[in-house]
Amino acid sequence: MRRVLALALLLAGCGATPAATTGGGEITVFAAASLTGSFTELGERFEAAHPGAKVRFNFAGSSALAQQINQGAPADVFASAAPANMKQVTDTGAVTETPVTFARNTLQIAVPKGNPAGITGLGDFAKADLKIALCAEQVPCGAAAKKVFEAANVTAAPDTLEQDVKAALTKVALGEVDAALVYRTDVRANDKVDGLDFAEAGQVVNDYPIATVAKAPNPATARAFVGFVLSAEGREVLTAAGFAAP
Repeated sequence: MRRVLALALLLAGCGATPAATTGGGEITVFAAASLTGSFTELGERFEAAHPGAKVRFNFAGSSALAQQINQGAPADVFASAAPANMKQVTDTGAVTETPVTFARNTLQIAVPKGNPAGITGLGDFAKADLKIALCAEQVPCGAAAKKVFEAANVTAAPDTLEQDVKAALTKVALGEVDAALVYRTDVRANDKVDGLDFAEAGQVVNDYPIATVAKAPNPATARAFVGFVLSAEGREVLTAAGFAAP
C-alpha cells in the first residue's frame, strides 16, 4: 500500500507542471515607445492564446530601457527600436542569445492636423521661426533623424529634444510645435497629426531586434512571447501598424 501511495504521489508530481514551462505566468516586456500600440495588441492576443499568462510592458526610449536592463531591472524580453541599443545589453551579457530582427521602420515628418505652419520638407527644420521637436540623439529616432539630416544636407534647429518618439509626437498633436521627425507608424496611429513623406526617408531604415533577457524571471514564457511576435499572427499585427517586414 505504501509503495502504491508513493507511486501515486510521484506521478501526481510529474503531472504538475509549473506555469512558466507551459507559456503561463507573468512576464515583463521592455519595448521601444514606438511599439506601444502594436505590442499592447500582441500582449492581449498572447494572453488569449496562453491561458494563465500575463504580459506587462515597460515602454520607453530604447536607450533608457537598455540602461535599466544593464542596471539589473527585472525584465524577461527586450524589444529595441535599433540594433545599437540592443548591443548595449549584449555587450554586458544581459542578453546572451542572438537577437532577431522582427520589424523595420522609417521616419516621417509629423505636423498638426491641417499643417498650419505650411511645412513642406526637411529644409523647414532649419528655420529659426518655426518650432521644431526632435528625439534626442541617444534614442533610435534621434539617431535616425541625424542621419537623415546629414543625407539631406540640412542643419536642424530644434526647439526641444525628447527622450522618446511618443513625447515628440505628443508635442505635435498638442500644437506645441510646428513639426517633428518621428516614425511613420506613430503618425499612422495618431489622428491628431498629418504625415509628410520626404525623399531621404528610405536611406535610413531602423531595424527592430528582440531577444529574451539572460536573467529573465520567466524564461519559458518569455521565449513563447518572442516566438509569438515572430509568428504569422505577430507579423499581421505589425504590418497593420505600418511596420515593414525585416
